[in-house]
Formats: sequence, C-alpha cells, structure tokens
Amino acid sequence: MHQAAQRTTSRGHILLADDEPHIRRILQTVLESAGFRVDLRQDGTDALEAVEGDEHYDLILLDIMMPGATGLEILGTIREMDDRKSTPVMILTAKGQDADREAAVSMGASDFLTKPFSPKKLLARIHQLIDGD
Repeated sequence: MHQAAQRTTSRGHILLADDEPHIRRILQTVLESAGFRVDLRQDGTDALEAVEGDEHYDLILLDIMMPGATGLEILGTIREMDDRKSTPVMILTAKGQDADREAAVSMGASDFLTKPFSPKKLLARIHQLIDGD
C-alpha cells in the first residue's frame, strides 16, 4: 500500500547517469527525498539503453564525462528522438569550462550545472525545468 501511495505522489521520474557511485548515491537521496522516482545508470552505454527504452522520464540528468558515451553524445541522441526531444536535459560536470557549456546549450541542453553544487540549487533548477516555476 505504501508503494502505491508513494507512486501517486511522485513529483516526476528522473533518469540520472553518472559514473561516480558516490555522486549517484548522493543525488539519488536528494531527489528521492524531494519526491522524485529515480532511474540510476552508471555509464553512457547504460544511459543510452534507458533513453532508447520505453520508460517515460520527466527529466534527464547526465554527467558530461562517462565511459561508453559522453553526456553530450547522449544529449545529441535524445534531441534526435521524436518522443524524447522535448524532455528537459540537465548536464552535470566537474569541468565548468565555457566550451562545454556552449556545446551543451547549442546541442539543446535545458540547463548546465557545475559540480560541486548544493542540493538546494539542484532541486530549484529541476523544479524550474519540470514545473516551470
């Protein structure tokens, strides 16, 4: 019964792809505490499989540097898919370089966040993307 109640109160479903296990755990805790369902992926290959699957995501969070496929490569794939091209995508990176930001934005990233960032800032940006507030 508890699971069904949790499902109906979910704020949304987020795909999170990051190759660093501690980052995934921290972000999963933050997102689930805020009421989101989270689908974790550990590298670019896993993330591409999820993106190409049938699951609906309200938001996709991608680390830029991952084995298998980079966050930018996955973003490019997402923006070419009819059923996913309007899904908000936030790029997360430890490399806050302007070239990465410009590439992400030009490829259609909805937002770009440089690590480290506060959970409060992440959640505020996610709420803006999903809810439009």
